[in-house]
Amino acid sequence: MMKLFMREHLALTCWVVVILLTVVAVFWYDGYDHWLTAVYAVSLGLFLYAGYLIIRYLSHRSFYSRMSQSMKSLNEFVPLNEAVPLSLALEKLLDSQYGHYHAHLHRLEQRQQEYLTFMNQWVHQMKTPLSVIELTVQDQEDDDPRFKSIREEADQMRRGLETVLYVARLDTFEQDFSVEPVTLKTVGEEAIHELKRFFIRNHVYPEIQMDSSIVVQSDAKWIRFVLVQLLSNAIKYSSGSGQKIYVRAYQAERSIVLEVQDQGVGIPKSDLRRVFQPFFTGENGRHFKESTGMGLYIVKEVLTRMNHRIDLESVYGEGTTVRITFNT
Repeated sequence: MMKLFMREHLALTCWVVVILLTVVAVFWYDGYDHWLTAVYAVSLGLFLYAGYLIIRYLSHRSFYSRMSQSMKSLNEFVPLNEAVPLSLALEKLLDSQYGHYHAHLHRLEQRQQEYLTFMNQWVHQMKTPLSVIELTVQDQEDDDPRFKSIREEADQMRRGLETVLYVARLDTFEQDFSVEPVTLKTVGEEAIHELKRFFIRNHVYPEIQMDSSIVVQSDAKWIRFVLVQLLSNAIKYSSGSGQKIYVRAYQAERSIVLEVQDQGVGIPKSDLRRVFQPFFTGENGRHFKESTGMGLYIVKEVLTRMNHRIDLESVYGEGTTVRITFNT
């Protein structure tokens, strides 16, 4: 508080000293050479200036005290409780600014809510024609390979719509999150079943290595979504290899680890520190055109909100392992 006061009045203090010395110099060069009188005059001027500083400091003490403190919320900076012009003017200005900011923030929140509502409705509306397409082609796949291709693209569209729906729910994650006992093997089997045609089309095969007794406290719906994202990445970057993708769960000290391991192309070492950044596709993005750079970012966001840790290890040309750690 005192430091702020002194910094604000440093320039004025220097200016007052310069004025006093200038007046003394004028009298001195005019022939008035009584230095004791000059010292007395300068001392008197400094004494009166010091009195002004003391009065100003005491009258503005709470103002400088408030200016020296950082704010922890928007509502802290009201009021200053001082009947001095500077404090009153600043208080009115801040109140006006806060009002404009609050109104602008409210408009943004309304627009965001309208956008989320629109996205949710749009996704649900798109599911209906998608279901019709799937029903139309499901009995024709064996007769015409074109229908099989249509079914594969419909599966991809469905997964994309599900991803959009879950991403839209991130802003209201706390309202859509329910902690309950989750059997990891069951969730893993559901995620693999959802991607079964994707596995078959890319000639990659899943293998579950976990016991049905492994249970964690989490949200089954969100964990399944995370697994689908990780498995989709593993399949995409292992396509055509004929290799297996392993889904494991095991006890590790005071935690339970869920692991997804593939034997695909892997991730270059230079890209590892950025894989969780949004829209980052890295070196592999140049070779796999379907890469969006959002999968691992969304997974990281979801797991962070659920207080679960995610780690990724990868060797370029050998494969990638993603581990999710649940505290017990």
